[in-house]
Amino acid sequence: QVQLVESGGDLVQAGESLRLSCAASGSIGSFNVMGWYRQAPGKQRELVATITSAGNTNYSDSVKGRCTISRDNAKATVYLQMNSLKPEDTAVYYCKTKALLGLRFYEYWGQGTQVTVSS
Repeated sequence: QVQLVESGGDLVQAGESLRLSCAASGSIGSFNVMGWYRQAPGKQRELVATITSAGNTNYSDSVKGRCTISRDNAKATVYLQMNSLKPEDTAVYYCKTKALLGLRFYEYWGQGTQVTVSS
């Protein structure tokens, strides 16, 4: 019913910036939370940032001050602007949405986009 497609992942040098995009197809309703997660090889998937349908944001301490999450409801897209990238940011970045559809919450994940930061 709902599909999330990430894009924007690339190979960049430390200190550079990158913007990731996540486009949603299918309705995710008007009450939802969209977020970015990342997973490095051998590590658990971790939260990067979230943004609610009301515009409230939350960031992981590891990226706070360097990343900005935003959304464009008209385009059904959520973005993650990453600045001052570090090699530690290297991971597959996944888009996720938790939406209230009807009387239930549903979760959907994208396939991920690779971000590689060289030193």
